[in-house]
Order: sequence, then C-alpha cells, then structure tokens
Amino acid sequence: MKVSCLQEQLSKGLSVVGRAVSTKTTLPVLNHILIATESTEEGDKLKLAATNLEISITYWVKAKITEPGEITVPARLLTDFVGSLGNDDVHLTLDQQTLTLNVRSGRYDANIKGIAAEDFPTLPNVINPGNSAEITSSLFRSAINQVAFAASTDETRPVLTGIFASFSGDTLTLAAADSFRLAVKTTQLTSEISSNFNIILPARAMIELSRILPDDDTPVSISVTGNKSQALFTTQGINFTSSLIEGNFPKYQDIIPKKFDTRTVLSTNELLKTVKLASLFAKDSGGNIIRIAVSPGEDLTPGSMILSANAAEVGDNRNEVEATVDGQAAQIAFNAKYMTDVLGAISTGQVAIELQSPSNPGVIKPVGADDYVHVIMPMHLANR
Repeated sequence: MKVSCLQEQLSKGLSVVGRAVSTKTTLPVLNHILIATESTEEGDKLKLAATNLEISITYWVKAKITEPGEITVPARLLTDFVGSLGNDDVHLTLDQQTLTLNVRSGRYDANIKGIAAEDFPTLPNVINPGNSAEITSSLFRSAINQVAFAASTDETRPVLTGIFASFSGDTLTLAAADSFRLAVKTTQLTSEISSNFNIILPARAMIELSRILPDDDTPVSISVTGNKSQALFTTQGINFTSSLIEGNFPKYQDIIPKKFDTRTVLSTNELLKTVKLASLFAKDSGGNIIRIAVSPGEDLTPGSMILSANAAEVGDNRNEVEATVDGQAAQIAFNAKYMTDVLGAISTGQVAIELQSPSNPGVIKPVGADDYVHVIMPMHLANR
C-alpha cells in the first residue's frame, strides 16, 4: 500500500472513527483502526474504520493511491502522531511482510506495527433496509442531546439504557427515561416516510453519534435492518452503525401529567445559574436535594421561586428568582443534577415549571416551543 493524503483530512477522519475504538477489550485488534484503499467512480479514497462490536464508524478521506492495500494499526498511536504533524501531505507505505506502516510527512517519519486486516471484525452492512428515514443533521443532533442524558445507566434494565425512537409520517419522537425522569422530544423529518416504525437506540451510541454530526442542514440518512437489529446513519462521508436494543419501551405517555395546579415561568439562564449555586450545597446533603417554594405575586408585585439546599456539615443556601406564577403557592423537592441537566438542554429564553403537589411529578417545558417536555419525580422529604 502506498497512499498520500492531506494531514488535516486524515487527522479529522482518525478522530471521528476513534470514537468507536474499544477501550476495554481482550481482543487487541479492537484497539486498532482499519486503513484500506478504495478506488471509486468519485476518485481514490482512504477508508478508515473502527468498531467496539456495539458501534462501528467508517470515514472516507480523499487520497492519491499508488498501490492498494489494507492494514490495522493502533488507534491512539496513529491518531496522536498524525495530529501532531504539520498541515502537509502525509504518505503512508505498508510493508506487507512485516505488517509495518510507514507514516511520513515533511521531516517526520514513523514506523508503526500493525495487525493483518483479515483479523479485523466484519463491519455491519445495512443492505436493503426494512425501514428508512432522513433528517437534518442539526435537528437530529439537538434532539439526541435533549433526551440522551435522561436514559438509565443501569445495565440490568437494558431497555431503559436506550432512546425510544418513533418514526411516524414526517415526525420523529425521541424519549428516554431512567425511572426518575423522562425526556420527550419531537422533531421534523426531511420528508414523510413510507411506513411508520419504532426502534430503541442505545443512548451511549447516540451520544457518540451526536458528537460527530455537523451542526448544519446536512441530511442524515437512517436505515434499519428488517429484523431491527442494526441501524445505519450516513452523512458527509461517514457511516455510523449501531446495534439496536430489543424489548418494549414503557408507555411513557402515561407518565406525563395532564394537568397542573401551579405554573411558573422563569428566565432559563437565571434559573440554571440559581440551581447550580444551590447544587454546591445540595451535593453534600446526602440526597443532592434542592427544595423549591413557589409564591404567586400580590397586586403588582411579581411572583417568585425560592430554591434552597441544606447540608448539615457544610451549611445552607437560599436563592430567589423572580417569576410569573399562575395558580396557587407550591412546594416540591428535586434532585439538583436532574434540574441542571434539563435546564442545560433547553435553548429558549424562558422555561415553565408545572406542579401539582409535593408528591406528584413536576413538568419542565421550554416557553414558546411545544416540542419538548421533561418530567422529574419529586424527592420525598421526612421533614417538609
């Protein structure tokens, strides 16, 4: 193999596929990146690929191929070396007998020992998908980031470690829950799909996908195998394949409260800042608890929300945020991290918090947008 390509493009490709490299494995080849030459109608390309057997990422770099070939090399070593080179051509030459890849650029030269490409796992290939859809990259990226943090990390309940994805008509609804909170986001597909379908996407895989998706209007093609075991996401010379989770996702619609007794509207940034201040004390309280007290305004005075946290061995904190309150006074307690997570995912200037009682779930919504809802279970206090 003799190939040359731009350092900038090669470095970017290695960084992208590196997200699929296994960090904990007894199989050495899973710590490697596959490098292979490909000649297509669109020109010569260098194929980069990595997998941890749950997700696989393939990236193509424009290249000039003198001799074809393929090899796998240690991902971290190659990525760090190429990333440290200047913005110049990188020349890759493979010694097939010793399985050594020579990497040369300007005055820099390195020889990296590899493993035969034949030992690299066969990458999943979604051919003749059972279902497919297309969505704008920025919309999909945003939707993932608004729900993925609510998924469970408890592997004993695999279904809750995933994101439920419902494709219906020209809309996509994503939902994630961990028994203590629920996040639901609805967004638009590029066009109407031929038939509706539901799948469960691993949350960790989707977080990795969101990190490599461009924040623009680039289309992302989604293809699902007929048996719903794999999903392929394709965009801008990147193929991202993920295994899907089997099982039945809970009927999350039943969890969302249909009414409220108190609705409070506040500045999103001001509330987030106040929650972060209270969380400094809440983290030492034994339950990461923030107490919330909502008071309607009187006459011409605005309402308010008071957030407090108390840690016996550290101290206490009390913060007040001006708010518009519709309904009666209310009190409730939430996990500080849950509030920080959802407020950090809301982009609108104002946020609404809807409450019923101290023992009922609270609902958090962006003001001016009806495509996102977040439900948080309350913390039960012995001395309210």
